[in-house]
Amino acid sequence: MTGSFWRRAIGRCASIAFCMLLMLGLTVSATGARNATASIPTDKVDAPAPARCGTEDPNFSEQLAAEQFVSRYTNPSGKRDSLAQVSRVINVYFHVITSSSGEGAVSDSRISRQVRVLNDGFAGTGFSFVLAGTDRTANNDWYNMGYNSQAERRAKTALRRGTADDLNIYTTSGGGFLGWATWPHKYQSQPELDGIVLAAGSLPGGPIANYNEGDTATHEAGHWFGLYHTFQNGCSTNGDYVSDTPAERYPARGCPVNLDTCPEPGLDPIHNFMDYTYDSCIYEFTPGQAQRMQDFFATYREGR
Repeated sequence: MTGSFWRRAIGRCASIAFCMLLMLGLTVSATGARNATASIPTDKVDAPAPARCGTEDPNFSEQLAAEQFVSRYTNPSGKRDSLAQVSRVINVYFHVITSSSGEGAVSDSRISRQVRVLNDGFAGTGFSFVLAGTDRTANNDWYNMGYNSQAERRAKTALRRGTADDLNIYTTSGGGFLGWATWPHKYQSQPELDGIVLAAGSLPGGPIANYNEGDTATHEAGHWFGLYHTFQNGCSTNGDYVSDTPAERYPARGCPVNLDTCPEPGLDPIHNFMDYTYDSCIYEFTPGQAQRMQDFFATYREGR
């Protein structure tokens, strides 16, 4: 074979390789662009955070039963009135649980700041919060309690105060979560477990990056009042059972502005307290959520 043949062959191979590399680069670029559009975080996370929320969703039958019961209780005709501006003051009992070496300690000033964050978050919903008491317990088992564990049951049985309309907050290691809550319709069968559990580091000034402004408490208190995640049931008709929160296919993280994961009108409610976005990104409950909290509180908690 002649030298010119090899030069042509090498040139052809080089061209093909270049084209393949170019096509690969365009494919990667296009894939990256799609992923960037659909990806979740937009901010840098300095340190890994625990899972956002450990609250267990009721099954579909439970959801429908609760909706029907509340609807009958609050309005026999089945129609909900516009938001009744009923002012309800919630007593908050703080139970600071630490390890035997003091890990997870929370100061009185951070507890006061947390109550202020709750009041700021729930402004306009008809609910406000006052600190009714604080206690501190060093117990390794309780500090490392997991969701629905025997340690949780023992700790809450020993420490819980008040009645159905009092909010008990337990600060622990978090058990792998930022927090979790109990549902209002569960109070009658399991009153001793009622309340919310928070990772101590999620309180204002805590060490959990992006989740240390106190809005984990706001999120979990939303569950305690009866709110689902904004992405509950995805893009289905039921969604989170609140008409003015746009449907959301999956939880948002970071602060992904203009995220739109469902065909129904409206961008994903990334600024809603019941999504999974950073504390710095969330700041609102909707009027529909406020109405739902009022209805569920009147049905399951008030005077119980």
